[in-house]
Amino acid sequence: MTTLELPELALVALVGVSGSGKSTFARRHFAPSQVLSSDMFRAMVADDENDQSASADAFEALHHVAATRLRRGRLTVVDATNLQPHARAGLVRVAREHDVLPVAIVLDVPEALAWERTEARADRTFGRQVLARMQRDLRRTYGQLAREGFRKVHVLRGAEEIDAAEIRYERLYNDRRELTGPFDIVGDVHGCREELEALLLQLGWALRRDDAGRPVDAVHPAGRTAVFVGDLVDRGPDSPGVLRLVMGMVAAGHAICVPGNHEQKLLRKLRGRDVRLTHGLAETMAQLESESPDFVAEVAGFVDGLVSHFVLDGGRLVVAHAGLKEAYQGRASGRVRAFALFGETTGETDEYGLPVRYPWARDYRGSAMVVYGHTPTPVPEWVNNTICIDTGCVFGGRLTALRYPEKELVSVPAVKEWYAPARPLVDAPVRPDTVLDLADVTGRRHIQHAYGTLTVPAENAAAALEVMSRFAVDPGRLVWLPPTMAPCSTSTVEGFLEHPAQAFEDYRSAGVERVVCEEKHMGSRAVVLVEREETGGPYGGGVVHTRTGRPFFGAPLDGELLSRVRAAVTAAGLWAELGTDTLLLDCELLPWSAKAGGLIREQYASVGAAGRAALPAVLDTLDAAVARGLPVGDLRARMADRQSEVAGYSAAYRAYVAPTDGLRGVTLAPFAVLAGAGVSFVERDHGWHLDLADRLCAADPEFFTPTRRQVVDLADERAVAAATDWWLALTGAGGEGMVVKPYAGPAARSTRGSLLQPGIKCRGREYLRIIYGPGYTDPGQLAALRRRSLGRKRGLALREHALGLAALDAFAEHAPLWRRHELVFAILACESEPTDPASDPSLPPISPVRPDKSPQKPSSGAREREIGGGRAGGAGRNGVGG
Repeated sequence: MTTLELPELALVALVGVSGSGKSTFARRHFAPSQVLSSDMFRAMVADDENDQSASADAFEALHHVAATRLRRGRLTVVDATNLQPHARAGLVRVAREHDVLPVAIVLDVPEALAWERTEARADRTFGRQVLARMQRDLRRTYGQLAREGFRKVHVLRGAEEIDAAEIRYERLYNDRRELTGPFDIVGDVHGCREELEALLLQLGWALRRDDAGRPVDAVHPAGRTAVFVGDLVDRGPDSPGVLRLVMGMVAAGHAICVPGNHEQKLLRKLRGRDVRLTHGLAETMAQLESESPDFVAEVAGFVDGLVSHFVLDGGRLVVAHAGLKEAYQGRASGRVRAFALFGETTGETDEYGLPVRYPWARDYRGSAMVVYGHTPTPVPEWVNNTICIDTGCVFGGRLTALRYPEKELVSVPAVKEWYAPARPLVDAPVRPDTVLDLADVTGRRHIQHAYGTLTVPAENAAAALEVMSRFAVDPGRLVWLPPTMAPCSTSTVEGFLEHPAQAFEDYRSAGVERVVCEEKHMGSRAVVLVEREETGGPYGGGVVHTRTGRPFFGAPLDGELLSRVRAAVTAAGLWAELGTDTLLLDCELLPWSAKAGGLIREQYASVGAAGRAALPAVLDTLDAAVARGLPVGDLRARMADRQSEVAGYSAAYRAYVAPTDGLRGVTLAPFAVLAGAGVSFVERDHGWHLDLADRLCAADPEFFTPTRRQVVDLADERAVAAATDWWLALTGAGGEGMVVKPYAGPAARSTRGSLLQPGIKCRGREYLRIIYGPGYTDPGQLAALRRRSLGRKRGLALREHALGLAALDAFAEHAPLWRRHELVFAILACESEPTDPASDPSLPPISPVRPDKSPQKPSSGAREREIGGGRAGGAGRNGVGG
């Protein structure tokens, strides 16, 4: 058996004459999606796989698809004869353009066997002389493949060897995703051995020395791994000492290392190449003269074996000497190696005669954190999830390490200035964290985050931009937006559209064993970001905004509201307990009329007033008709029912109307403490969140409203029945209903590992009159509503919930502002009406945002949107909380 070793990511060219078994080999060893057949592409462009006149177009299409697959990181196999140098050159070019290795697998069978197979195919009509010419081309091919750029060439001779071949995939040397750390990533050392020893000791490492007292290894008691970003040598006082220590750590498995441009230059010199002794190389060569030839040879072998960059921790971390843009991560080519060693320059030189480096980090949008060195900077700065930790130790600066995943910077000062810099250490021009780029949110965008991937259509982004750019709070304060909330499955209980039985079954079917039922407050969603200090800090004391990101009341009421919240948090002792000076709270502000008074008057009160004014007159007229003996009794009964329904409709919305004056009469119901400075609390269970909410209520009972709840074990029938009775009593007394949530917390997952709905709303029979119209309980209307589709709403809720969790993580991790903002922006864009405000002058000033619509047309003029549903205005209610 012959084993063929292939890189996991490569462009594989099958090479062989007609009848050599290439297609059979491809079907046996590769997935159908991985194989691009020239015959298939000829058929695709000409409806005839044997139409040789279509070959040029077929291969153009094949190369395009191959390029797309390679760009997306997918192994690609080309099934064609590939006997001509020009055909193979096109494949090598595609592979190089996408920085993957081109590999050739040659299938060589006797001409007689190939001809026998060719004759057996009815679609092959060429003569044997053509096959003989192919065989001659194949013989010439053997010596050309390596010269043409194929990095691996496997030759299988004879049918038996082909049939017995097996394929084994090998990872690229830069793929060390299995190493998860924790890591101590060390910046450019440049021969500063004394500073390196001091830094390792400060990081908690224990040095091991040889008999001469020289450090030859280091071990961390917590099992951490050191990662060196290169430029170990040149300019400093003891490059051999640095190499001896780092090589020992790497050999012992305590460290890994990528090469710097100075190591590459040293290697060329050690290999006898003509290299100018500049930029500190002269000092290194002089220092190596006192070392043994064996040590120098060991240094050359060590440097020669270094890999351009490493992809670590499941792809979440990339380390390269000069950094690495996303398209190059995990790839292998001369271009990738050059970028990793030298970065990218503009072709210009500065006033010091040094190359001007292109600020690639400003444009970086990759999900992996990139840690690098190469260009000294006085202070490391995070730029779009990248950081340069070369702080110019050899120039009299500091030697710096980054602790991963903690993101903690540790440094020691240089003993002295060992080498005068050609250019003073100055901050590299970077995009400030507070500056946003319109390109971050406009156009069709694919957003990847830890919880999934989302596509935002350009039209939705345009509508969301209209709302956010004109009316939202400062993006630096806009940490999170609540997701929409899906209703429970349609009830089968007589007379009910929604019922707890279905809400419980929804979670039970997802493997949830315990839920919390929270009273659903009828108010306006309020997101409160409050800081310990009333002034100062990154957000100036805090902000309170609606679920569309707009200031809630505006000044000065928002400031007064924040002062009340701040005082309660202080009185409850939460600042110290949670170790933060910032808290993000998810709340409901009551009464509903405090924020939605205009909506109530214009949309709901007008319907009720019209019904109450018209129906008594209708009934009087029908009573007169009955008195005259006209057969209108059934109509009269229906109108009497309608009058009762309108009365119920009016009572439903009136329950949420109360007089307020400023903050007098206003209360706040908190139900989740989502995040603090540097920490997200979404992994905490809802019992924890509600306990903290209760402490805020106890600290200021006049301003805070508690959230009543029931914790239910779904396997306990008595607990389920008790929660159902509680819901019936709650809604019977005029309450809106309840929100059922997985007790495990906002980030709870199903038994299959997927995110759960953060909450399922279960609203009362009378409250739903506001949503679907006064007469929705009519059996005919109720039957129609039970056929409504909930799939879109549920999918939307999960997408927005995932984005919200990612936004909270980004806030806790101090991610760049652009990253936090694109996630929050995408939540708003998910529900925005697709529109292009720039191209349609007839649009209203504010592009509409999708309301929460029902598929049925409500009666009595009630509009097709749920109260506070969607993201128009500030009365949004459908989110994580109750």
